[in-house]
Amino acid sequence: MSTDLSFTAAMVQMRTGLLPESSLEQGTRLIREAASRGAEYVLTPEVSNMMQTNRKALFEHLAPEPDDLSLKAYRALAAELKIHLHIGSLALRASPERAVNRSFLIGPDGGVIASYDKIHMFDIDLPDGESYRESANYQPGETAVIADLPWGRMGLTICYDVRFPALYRALAESGASFLTVPSAFTRKTGEAHWHTLLRARAIENGCFVFAAAQAGLHENKRETYGHSLIVAPWGEILAEGGVEPGVFLAKIDPSKVEAARKAVPSLQHGRRFGIADPKAGAEYLHLVRGSA
Repeated sequence: MSTDLSFTAAMVQMRTGLLPESSLEQGTRLIREAASRGAEYVLTPEVSNMMQTNRKALFEHLAPEPDDLSLKAYRALAAELKIHLHIGSLALRASPERAVNRSFLIGPDGGVIASYDKIHMFDIDLPDGESYRESANYQPGETAVIADLPWGRMGLTICYDVRFPALYRALAESGASFLTVPSAFTRKTGEAHWHTLLRARAIENGCFVFAAAQAGLHENKRETYGHSLIVAPWGEILAEGGVEPGVFLAKIDPSKVEAARKAVPSLQHGRRFGIADPKAGAEYLHLVRGSA
């Protein structure tokens, strides 16, 4: 009996529009292409259903999870194609005033294996004058999520999460071999940091990183970086997109995770620590203050 757990992963690179209907049509076409090329796991970008900067328009088109037509269509598509379909995220209504940015990992039977709400909100002012306030419309998640797939464990994250390495360390320490970072990076931050951040998350955790991205100039005039990536645990780039929508595939050998972690067993070498700080009583996010 073969013990080969290799599989083909595909990153679907999109240019999401203002409305869910046209975005669903685009996503469906690209997912079908990925499956026709042999993909068994397919990842789409962050906000695969719509990219709206206008709050009023956003909430006019948001649906709660049970009623979202994109989610229903993608579940049916996964079942039809018999693939693991990972919708990087959908913008969904959580309440009359708040949305969630939620990722869905869907199995070949069309069932939702796991969902994850983006934890870290993208609230920044860039040097070129661009400003983003994700927290104005979206409520952050509070729970990291890991899921079991036929090829190993997968940790779910979204876009801006990639700048918070403690999250990825926790997922790796929980057994994740694959880390997912569906994204909508701006062109400016992508040019500066995209490759470095994703390769770092792969190398420091000995994990594959799957990062499907939004790409190009969108209807809302936002420009995203593209360059969807599949990164191996040793840091090699196995597949990369450009700046146009498309499908980018690589053969994934999960044994590379064990090999990388054996060569550099840093996951086994973590230690609890305190911090010598003259500001007594200061609070630090993610800091572990010694064992109980």
